[in-house]
This record gives sequence, C-alpha cells and structure tokens, in this order.
Amino acid sequence: MEKPTSRWRHRLPRTPGRWAAVVAALAVLAGAGTWTAVADDNAPTVHRQDRMMKMNGVSVDTSYFTSGGSQRRPAVLIGHGFGGSKNDVRAQAEKLAADGYAVMTWSARGFGRTTGEITLNAPDAEVKDVSGLIDWLADRPEVELDAKGDPRVGVTGASYGGAISLLAAGHDKRVDAIAPVISYWNLADALFPDGVFKKLWAGIFVSSGGGCERFSKELCEMYERVAVSGKPDAAARELLTERSPEAVADRIDVPALILQGQSDSLFPLGQADAMAKAVKANGAPVSVDWISGGHDGGDDEGDRVEGRVGDWFDRYLKEDKGADTGPGFRVTRTGGVDSTDGAALKRGASSDSYPGLNSGGRKIALTGVRQQTAPGAGGQGGQSGPGGPGAAGGQEAPATSGEGGGGRKAPDGLTQTFRNPAGANPPSVSAIPGIGGGLSQLSSLGVGLSLDFPGQYAGFESAPLDRPVHVTGSPTVTVNVKADRGDAVLFGKVYDVSPDGKQQVLPSQLVAPYRVTPAEQGKPVELTLPAVDHEVDAGHRLRLVLSATDLAYASPAEPATYTVTLDGPLTVPTAPGVKTAAAALPWWTWGLPAAGAVIAAVLLLTARRRTATPAPDPALADVPLRITDLSKKYAGSTDRYAVRDLGFQVEKGQVLGLLGPNGAGKTTTLRMLMGLITPDAGEIRVFGHAIRPGAPVLSRVGSFVEGAGFLPHLSGRSNLELYWQATGRPAEDAHIDEALEIAGLGDALARAVRTYSQGMRQRLAIAQAMLGMPDLLILDEPTNGLDPPQIREMRDVMIRYAAGGRTVIVSSHLLSEVEQSCTHLVVMDRGRLVQAGPVAEITGSGDMLLVTTAGEVTEPLVEKVAALPGIGSAVSTDDGHGLLVRLDGAGAGQLVADLVRLDVPVTGVGPHRRLEDAFLTLISQGSA
Repeated sequence: MEKPTSRWRHRLPRTPGRWAAVVAALAVLAGAGTWTAVADDNAPTVHRQDRMMKMNGVSVDTSYFTSGGSQRRPAVLIGHGFGGSKNDVRAQAEKLAADGYAVMTWSARGFGRTTGEITLNAPDAEVKDVSGLIDWLADRPEVELDAKGDPRVGVTGASYGGAISLLAAGHDKRVDAIAPVISYWNLADALFPDGVFKKLWAGIFVSSGGGCERFSKELCEMYERVAVSGKPDAAARELLTERSPEAVADRIDVPALILQGQSDSLFPLGQADAMAKAVKANGAPVSVDWISGGHDGGDDEGDRVEGRVGDWFDRYLKEDKGADTGPGFRVTRTGGVDSTDGAALKRGASSDSYPGLNSGGRKIALTGVRQQTAPGAGGQGGQSGPGGPGAAGGQEAPATSGEGGGGRKAPDGLTQTFRNPAGANPPSVSAIPGIGGGLSQLSSLGVGLSLDFPGQYAGFESAPLDRPVHVTGSPTVTVNVKADRGDAVLFGKVYDVSPDGKQQVLPSQLVAPYRVTPAEQGKPVELTLPAVDHEVDAGHRLRLVLSATDLAYASPAEPATYTVTLDGPLTVPTAPGVKTAAAALPWWTWGLPAAGAVIAAVLLLTARRRTATPAPDPALADVPLRITDLSKKYAGSTDRYAVRDLGFQVEKGQVLGLLGPNGAGKTTTLRMLMGLITPDAGEIRVFGHAIRPGAPVLSRVGSFVEGAGFLPHLSGRSNLELYWQATGRPAEDAHIDEALEIAGLGDALARAVRTYSQGMRQRLAIAQAMLGMPDLLILDEPTNGLDPPQIREMRDVMIRYAAGGRTVIVSSHLLSEVEQSCTHLVVMDRGRLVQAGPVAEITGSGDMLLVTTAGEVTEPLVEKVAALPGIGSAVSTDDGHGLLVRLDGAGAGQLVADLVRLDVPVTGVGPHRRLEDAFLTLISQGSA
C-alpha cells in the first residue's frame, strides 16, 4: 500500500564526517542475538539487541535499540560514514531510543562484520538491504505501523549514510521522513565535477574503503581507469549516477531536513541545493541548514544538528504538531578576518524559505591584476598571493609577459594568457582534502594557505568595496576561454583581499573546476564559483583567480596555453532575505549572564557612602572597560599586593579571558570592577565613567562573581523576580522570560531553590546574570557545576553575546574552553599583568606549525626542510608521520609551496602551540 504524500512525519543523528553506508535486512536471523541494557540516571533504560541477519546474499551486522516497554513507536534507521561501522552511530541510536523511538543501526556491505563487496549504494545491494531492514521492523510488536508490513520509519545518516536515506526514500515508499547530513546528490558530479577528476578525494575514498579490491569489480575497474587517464569517461559517470539519489529524484517525496557542510570540498553546498530543489518540486516539506563543518573538518555542531533532526522526526514521525522544525533555511555564520583579533565569531542566520544559491545578485566590476614573480599565499606577514601588494583593486596593472613573470594580458587587463605546465606541476593549492576546515580556521586568523603560481593563472580584482557584502551562495562570472590544444581545464576561486593586499582569505578553501571543450571555446561561458557564506568588509577587494592547476584535481599532463577574457562583472549572491537572529538566543543555550543579587545588596548598602566621582571621559564613551595602574593591597598589609599596577583595555565585541594561577589577583580585579571593593590606587572606567560603589554606570554591567545569593525557600522564578525588583528598574527591562527560557530548568523553576543541585543553582545564577541584557558581562568561573554539553553551550552563549556588539569578560581555569571562546586574553601572575592581546598573538600560532604527512618523514627530508629559507627549525614528530616547523620569516603559504616542490605528501597544516603551552611559558617567565 502506497502512503499518501500529504501525510508527513521525526528524530536524530550526528554521524561522522565520512561517507555513510546502508545495509539492511530481511529478517532471517543467524542466531538469537545479544541483548544489552544501557542506562543513566536521567534517561530510560535502553536495550540493545545485536544480531547478524542473512539477506540478499550477505550477512549484515545489526543493532536494535529500544526503551520503555512494548508500546508502539516510530522507527529510525541510522546509516554510518564511509569506512566506518554501526559502532560509530551507537551513541546517537541510544539517545533516540531513550526519546521514544525504535532504532536500528547496521554496518554496510564491506564494513565492520558485514560481508559482501562495497557497491556504493547500488539499488540491488545496499539499498535493497535497507528495504530488508524495514521489513524486519514491520514485524516488531513495538514498532508503529501505517499498514500491515508498513512501519512508520525515518532514515538519517551522514555522508554515505545520508545518501542511503535519500535512496531509501526514492526506492521504498514506506520511508516517511529523512534527514541526510553532509551527503551527496550525484556522486558523479561530486567526484567528476564538470568532467574534472577529483583525484585526491577519490583516492582517499578508495583507501578508506580498504583498497580497490574491497569494491565490486566494475567499480574498481572504473576507478583505476579514470585514475590512470586523469579524465572521467561517460561510462564512469553513468556508473556513479545510477547509484546516486538523483537517479530517483522524482520519487523522493517525503519531508527532508538537509544539513550540509560549508567546510566541504567533497560534497559542497551545491549538492544540497540540488537535493532541496528536487524534493520541493515533489511537494514535500524541505528545510536546509548549512552547518559550520563538513568533510574537511571544522565544527560539526553535533548537539545542534542532533536537536534539529530530533525535532524534524518528532514532527513528521510522531506527528507532534508542537515540534519546532526550525526555519526553512539556516546558516551558521562566521565573521571572516577581524581587523583587531583575527577571530571568527559564530552566529546563526535564517529565513522562512530556502533562497537557493543565486538570490539577490550584486554585480561587481573587475579589472586585471599584476601577478607576482614568486608564489604567493595569503597570511600574516606572508606573500599576498595573486596580484601581490602592488595590485591595487580597480586600477589597471602593468602588463607582464613570460611564463615566469605572470600571465600576459592586453592593455585593458581583461584578457590574460597563462600556461598549464607540463605534467600540471607544480599545482596550485586550495583545499587539502580532509583538512579544509582547519585551513578555514587559519584563514580566519589571517593565515591563508592557498597558493597560485605566477604564469599559471589569470587574475581579476574589484575596486575596494564601498560597503560590506555578505556573500551567500555561488558567485558567477562570464568569460571567454581559448586553448592552443584540446580542452581547457580551469579552477576558479574568489579571494577576500585586505585593504593593504597583505592578507587574503579563500572562504572555506573552496575551488570550482571547469572543463571547457573546443566546441565551447571562443564563446561566452558562465562559470559558477564555489557556494559560500562569507562577509566581505568595506574596503576589502574581491579577487577572481582562474588557475590551470589544483593539487586536489587531475589536470591535463600536456603543456598548453590558455587565454581568458573577462566578459562581464562578477555577480555575487547576497540572499537579502536571510537575517541574523535577534538578541534573543535559542532555548538550548544555558546563559547570557547579567548582574548578581549580591551587587544589588551592595548598591543599597553603599548608597549613603558614595564619594565624589570623576567626570566621565567622552573619549571613552564607547570603550566598555579601561583599567589604568590598578593596585590593591591585602588587608592589614603595607607591602603585599593582591593586584599591582594593572592596566588593560577591552573593546566592544570582544570575549576577553582573564587567566592566571591561583592567587594571581583575578577575582580581586573583578570585584573592584564591580564596585564591590575599592582599589588603593589606579582607575577603572566603564564606558568612560569611573567606577565607584553604586556608580550608575554599573546598571550597564552584569556579573556572575563567586556565585549568586538565593533565598532557599523561594522558587527559582521568585528569586529572579525579587532580584530585579531590588534594582528598582522597570519590570519590562528585565527580559525575564528570555532568562528563564535560557536557564533550561523546566518545571524546577517552580520549586524551592533549596531542592536544586549545584549545576541547577549555577544555571539559575547565569540566568540571573542575564537579566537586563547588560552591555558588559563579567563571569567568574561560569562553568563550575556544569556538565560538558552545558560547558559547550556556555561557550556558544559568550560568543553570540559578544557578536551582538556586547562585551564579555570571563575568568576560567579551563584553558581549552578559553581558547575556543575568547578573542583576547589578559594573563596575570602574582597581581601583575604578564601579557595582554589577541588569543592568536599570545599563543603564537603563526610561529610553530604542525605538518602531517601521508607517509613517514625521512631524516634527509627533515634536514632539507630545516635548511629552507625563512625556516627556523624542523623536527619530525614522535610517530614519524609529520613535522614540527618553526617559521623564521617565511609564511605558511611559502612553506606549503616548498613542501610541494620537495614532493612531501602533505595531509594537514595547522598551528601547533596551544594556549596551555603559552600560558605555562608566560607564567614560568613571570616567576623567573
């Protein structure tokens, strides 16, 4: 019986960022199976049943999770990532089962204990296995049925497992809802985009599958054929397309939550765009979510993703009409390169409907740029990449000639000629598969690792932007391409270039390949550039580069000359309907703090003892905090100082971490800042006003210092209401409902505080600190009593709070949390300032880099790297599969270029020094 498409129905996963697979089962059991009970103090007991199922000629290793008796419930299938097994998604399955679902996981063909060959989700293999699993679920007494043999079931998974959710929906009408995560729509388009072979990702894919021999014969032969020729043929495309969701696009008509990664050179955002359009065209509900991470790494936003998937299944499987399925489109945004600290602040933006990749196009004129005579790479203090420092945007640059000196171009700069070198070597570098997310984070710190060799690309640049532009989608440009022989294979990317030209950012390290055949040459061709979400600041330039080579792709081995003529402006999508969330934050965050009850009491007690306060300083009206020569002696002491000669300044939008060992004077400093104690010398000014006990400007300051004093016999809500009444401020200014929602205490808000656990008291105190939404927020050890998920949520709260233009100062002993959440640091020891500045500057992340390699690094190679110009030292890592390189004048991009020339099999490059290392070094120096 086919289900009507008008009935939709919800919940899970966060699967690994590798391809996910699907194997499923008709139920011929290979034994009684194994039952295991899993429980914690707060959730129902979850039972797991492991068994091998014989189906379709293979043995499939499965696990089945349930809780709460034999009542009927919807079912969820969770696929795992490519190269993994069912064990990778066990935690998500247990959580779903505790939430009232019957959950099945399995190891796909060729993975884990499941037998058979890997066929890449073939309809008669992995997809048929999923239908067998659905058959098995239909016979379970605890699974809800829509009809005999038809269980109510959702499918989710990441990457390979995400694809199986789409394929299952297209091949089996019993599937009711899906939630694919960082997955693909057409595998041929993903591995052979525009007919160009994505060789590094394809090689990683085959290797993670256990080698070519683990795949079906036709797949292995196809891969080896394409890998040798460097060019996909029609048979290869057909083989992968028939195993892709696109092959059944017209049959996927169930509610689809599509979560795709921005840091993903394997399955970029265009794959999700195609999914969304197809499913929507079939009349089904669709929501699209661009998460921060992806196959190249970065933050997978696991907790948030699991929450969204859970809500989706709650709505469309449990038919809970109160479930919040979220906006039609959401994107996690980062703030690009900040001119003061280089940090990227994360925040969400959304719209009611998915805008696609071409909404709100803005046309930006480009002109030709002059290339460097040496390879360039963006980065702090490094080369500037294509165009170089002398390439002023909007100005015609002098023409250059010769393969070594850059591309040749006509006087107007709009026509440029460049070379594809013999063997396509050395190649340009954009993303290094698997670590692009890390490179994106480096780029946000002003350390770009993209690399383009002069004479091997055409470059065009805009004038400095007169206003910021937020790019959301795929820029496009029309060009005319000619090659002196055969196909022209080009790689397009758009850089964000700083006003001085010394820094450039390649958003998400993404590049788009193009194959222009002889029939297309000499005619206008529109090129679609990588889809990104990226803010370009006013004064910055956009730089379009079309390169002949790229490390991740196969280029023609024969040398050739390409001529590219720009045939119009760069069109940049701005998606005007996508808006950043307002000040109110999501329910799942634990806090945005603001002032404590102790402060209110102190203000009342000290009101009669206020002394004359210095006049406000207008020059500091927009400066949240400036401390000058601050000192405080211990009580009864004439020469022992808790704080001595301390001074620093905090700007708007910063999250400042106050660090130091016990006894460093951190809490004393914060208490003086709050007006709780008076300094012996020096001055504290908040927004230009000098701080005294009871100073009116303290109404703009919220704090959580050494806990909050609650009345134990009153409820949580009553304590917050009483505190706000004590401030004497209007009730409508409290934002108390927002605070209560953020506290996340649920029914406990009506209970007496004396019944609260330490963690519950901490959350209530943080909610109290949020009241009034202060401009400056001070937190002393805010994560005490919180569990790891709550700590992570607190981190997000601080970042979001500052992103709204407010300022946060946090004192914490958790260095890892400070490193991830703070933009700036003040390090104290024995009452004195040791160092202050941006996190990246204090950690010195640009000085020491960790280079990981695919093979073992030999001693002669280490010596060669150490002898390179601008390299201070190079030593191999303990496992022999990497290098620790100290830069001494060279940029990170130059290092990558040199490693490529030395044939070093680089798999990753990133900062090595951690905040913990920097902190211990600073404290030890201060103690010397």
